[in-house]
Amino acid sequence: MMQALKGVRHVTSSTMKQAVSELSVAVPWGEIRGKVWGPDHGRPVLCLHGWADNCGTFNALLPLLPKEFRYVAVDLAGHGCSSHRPPGVLYAFPSYVMDVRRVIDALQWSKFTIIGHSMGDALYPEMVNAVVLLDSYGFLPTDPVLFSFSTSVFMGKGFDEMLQFEKKMEEEKKRVYTYKKAVERLMSVNQTLSERSAKILLERGAIQVDGGKCLSSSFLLSKGTNIARITLEQNILLPLHFNLLHDWHHLSFQHAVVTVPGDHHIHLNNPDVVAPVLSDFLQTKVLSHSDTPTNVQTSKL
Repeated sequence: MMQALKGVRHVTSSTMKQAVSELSVAVPWGEIRGKVWGPDHGRPVLCLHGWADNCGTFNALLPLLPKEFRYVAVDLAGHGCSSHRPPGVLYAFPSYVMDVRRVIDALQWSKFTIIGHSMGDALYPEMVNAVVLLDSYGFLPTDPVLFSFSTSVFMGKGFDEMLQFEKKMEEEKKRVYTYKKAVERLMSVNQTLSERSAKILLERGAIQVDGGKCLSSSFLLSKGTNIARITLEQNILLPLHFNLLHDWHHLSFQHAVVTVPGDHHIHLNNPDVVAPVLSDFLQTKVLSHSDTPTNVQTSKL
């Protein structure tokens, strides 16, 4: 069915050991790319990677999860194989929520589960029946007393840094690495990655050019101050907001935290540790067809 959806291009890959397809969703500035695991009729699961990663972060984990699901992992804008935002446009969290909404609309999903790493979250709780957060960093809370002042400072600093970096972008774009140096660079800026995991991410995170490899992610992802700030109180109230939106269904919000040994990229470095927890959650909370909005979060020791 997905092959026939308007705006969605779905091409089966013959190089993978299992049934994995490449996904392409048209957006105003280009396309959002991704990968798909599982049967057409499987229960839908959207997989969202972390900052400066790509959907390859789920390559090792998803094959270990229940086969009754349809896992769609996307490269967010500026990451992996997806199009970069137009020049001069910020990479801000609210924009990513809109991008996810575009993907869901193209897939024609009315209800789905989210597996998010690091920065994954949801602003449409009525569409989400379960959420899995893999070592989420969450929001960046700001002192409520100084909220207006500090927000203006952060925004001003972020805008100034972007303007300065835009002048250097052409030079950055021309930087070429050998494959070995590209792996080393990725591991140096993301020290929780094993060498094997870095190589997996580089499958979508680098392109071949004359003389070596160029990193495909937007250089703006690694530069500048995050301008998206909320107060600590707002951060705490977000789960309650999730719950209140479901009150008309007489539902309750369920939350569980599971701690596993590892680091920020445990799901990629050592998926055998994470897979049993996620499999149990998906089978008992999603396949059981419970309509109660559910959340499980894994964190490192």
